[in-house]
Amino acid sequence: MQISVVVPVHNETDNVDALIAEIDQALNGRDAYEMIFVDDGSTDDTAAKLQRAMQQYPALRVLQHQRSCGQSRAVHSGVLAARYPWIATLDGDGQNDPADIPHLVAAWQAENDPQLWMLAGHRHQRNDTGWRKFSSKFANAVRQAILHDATPDTGCGLKLFLRDKFLALPYFDHIHRFLPALVQMAGGRVISVKVGHRPRNFGQSKYGTLDRALVGIVDLLGVVWLKRRHSLAQVSEVARG
Repeated sequence: MQISVVVPVHNETDNVDALIAEIDQALNGRDAYEMIFVDDGSTDDTAAKLQRAMQQYPALRVLQHQRSCGQSRAVHSGVLAARYPWIATLDGDGQNDPADIPHLVAAWQAENDPQLWMLAGHRHQRNDTGWRKFSSKFANAVRQAILHDATPDTGCGLKLFLRDKFLALPYFDHIHRFLPALVQMAGGRVISVKVGHRPRNFGQSKYGTLDRALVGIVDLLGVVWLKRRHSLAQVSEVARG
């Protein structure tokens, strides 16, 4: 499997060096892989750290947004620039473990299903505050009840999916929280794989609970609208007589 690892980062100067080293350790020696870090308008020295790291890691590529556009847009920019057919995404805060990427690959190989377009990480033991864990569990329950996407943790940044299938989806900000439902809507299959989750050692979360909840409600209604307006045609070409 040829993999492009896409990592959106915003003001993560204390996390990027260790994360790059861990990705390299997890994937070095594979047939082909690359790391694409998308600096989403950082105002600290994240960009400088990434430029220095490029001298040490040939597989590292760096994209820059001149201003912060958000996580979903950063992921989309990285996927557009990716060279390989499979994309792995990680959050830039270091809480996702790059060592879990090969576990997702192994799960895909075990399924041997061409309709399996996405594998979603499931943080079954989260290292977060009690309130954050509660709010995430509540949001996931509401989303599943409405969208029926059978995915217990869509907020996990660790995912593995096909590049072309992702780019065929309708784009909107915050799409990363609804990818399983959208992939299923497009005719693909999604499975969840248990992955690790680590405490944030440096920096601060870029999301507040209230603002994330309000945006999530609006986006959820939008995805419901998309599902109701979407249909999958079964197409066959007529042979010449």
